[in-house]
Amino acid sequence: MLQHGCAICPRSTTWTNSRIHILIESRLPETEPIREKQTNGFEPLRLPLFRDRFIASTVSNLGTWMQDTAGTWLMTVLTSSPLLIALMQTAAALPVLALGLLAGATADIFDRRRLLIFWQVWMLTAVAILSVLTLCGVISPWWLLSLTFLLNIGAAMNNPAWQAIVPELVPHEQMVDAVTLNSVSNNLARATGPALGGLMVAAFAEAHKGAGAVFVLNALSFLGVIWVLWQWKRTPLFRSTLPAERMMGSMRSGLRYLRYSPPLQAAMVRVFVFTFCVSAAWALLAVVARQDLKQGAMGYGILNGSMGAGALIGGGILPRLRKRVNADTILLVSTCTFIVTLAVMAFVRRPSVLILFLVMGGFAWTSTMSTINASVQLSVPAWVQARALGVYQMTFMGGMALGSVLWGFIAEHSSTRISLSCAGAGLALTIPLALRFHIMRGKLPDLSPYQVDRPAPQTKHVPEMEEGPVRISVEYSVPPENQTAFIHAVHKLRDVRMRDGAIRWAIYQDVSDPALFNETFLMESWLEYLRQRERLTAADRKIQECVWSFLPAGTTPKISHMVYAKETMQG
Repeated sequence: MLQHGCAICPRSTTWTNSRIHILIESRLPETEPIREKQTNGFEPLRLPLFRDRFIASTVSNLGTWMQDTAGTWLMTVLTSSPLLIALMQTAAALPVLALGLLAGATADIFDRRRLLIFWQVWMLTAVAILSVLTLCGVISPWWLLSLTFLLNIGAAMNNPAWQAIVPELVPHEQMVDAVTLNSVSNNLARATGPALGGLMVAAFAEAHKGAGAVFVLNALSFLGVIWVLWQWKRTPLFRSTLPAERMMGSMRSGLRYLRYSPPLQAAMVRVFVFTFCVSAAWALLAVVARQDLKQGAMGYGILNGSMGAGALIGGGILPRLRKRVNADTILLVSTCTFIVTLAVMAFVRRPSVLILFLVMGGFAWTSTMSTINASVQLSVPAWVQARALGVYQMTFMGGMALGSVLWGFIAEHSSTRISLSCAGAGLALTIPLALRFHIMRGKLPDLSPYQVDRPAPQTKHVPEMEEGPVRISVEYSVPPENQTAFIHAVHKLRDVRMRDGAIRWAIYQDVSDPALFNETFLMESWLEYLRQRERLTAADRKIQECVWSFLPAGTTPKISHMVYAKETMQG
């Protein structure tokens, strides 16, 4: 019979998959709901620290979008080379694609507060130098390109840490609202920044004077963020008692976690698929305004602002919408909305109609991006959060960059209408694939550490930290009537071992004694094994306890630790 008060007791040794899954689920933990109470979406702003961060971030984002417009316009004044003008966008995108994982790894290794202050000062310095050169009239295309590239290196290295501190500022139940408010901040700046930047440049008789003034304002905007970070008395959610990870090892462990975390994989698939197709709207909106609607810069600004306005509306309505529908439904409706928006961009030539659908597209954009971003932050524990956000940042930018190239190529060699139609059709075709990858479905596991400062195993010989590989062997004695369910349960433990650091895992059954099972997993070193024990979350521990529950009452597995015996040279 089953032990430990199992909710379901089999009457025979014949098991169906449904019965096995019901049995295993009955032994798994009760998990925390995504929302524990109803909110209006603005509760995080009642927290002084988050509110200060939100205001400072909004001002800084506004300065960034103003600089983007002024910088691009200045390049068109300095040179007529299409290549140099196009390289301004490359200078913005390339650092994110190249440094996303590295940025996440540094944010998980080093103190995030100090790291953020460093990169904020880096960006302030780059913009300050650019301001001086521009106002003095000695700026050249290559100086502008180089300093823009340095600025965006700082932005790429800053962003994962900036997003990863959100769980340290708000309670767990306000996480989704906080991420949505961050999206509102960015879209508010996106909706107004380009227009303000263009107006400020136009207010001066000379373009370099106007651009220089914009650069000065952007440099000053970093001071507010630095001040908020300087005043912050940080208390990390996760503080390792072990030596810090090395950079390459940290990056490998981040990718390993992604490989064995289905919820994180789902978020990456959804964001890449969506941004790859929707990038057509951002890439071709200017072409639609100029060539199809015969609009000038003001008309393009209004169309671009319509997307931003829709994003702002989405940020206000989304918290209430989440009370009624789940994340998968929000993503599905948003995808369908953008399919229609792309079709309208392709075939409708009335600006008033297009503006209406661009507002809807902006709403869909914020709904999708904030939902997926929140799912990333809620599906990983604190020790790997910045690395997950770094990979998310790379995936997002990769989808945008690759999609823009494809849809721009199609538009250049056929027409804007065909390109936008293909993007909309492609987005429609991805719906069956996307529906297989669920986002924030049901309840979320408790990813808090199972035991802070967990002591090392008691052994007669204490290995050196770098000794290894290390083989951990766990022996289970399982009654025959429990074995089928046990095998299914222990395979759930495989992903826990692998994403927390194991490089190999297997479960074996003794042919001489069929009741005896041996779980074996391999770690690179003793230090990595200690890290794996430290990374165990409350939800992981419950999975482990579920496996142990199939053993006879009062018994526990036998665990042994073996370090690779290196051959020594004889004297």
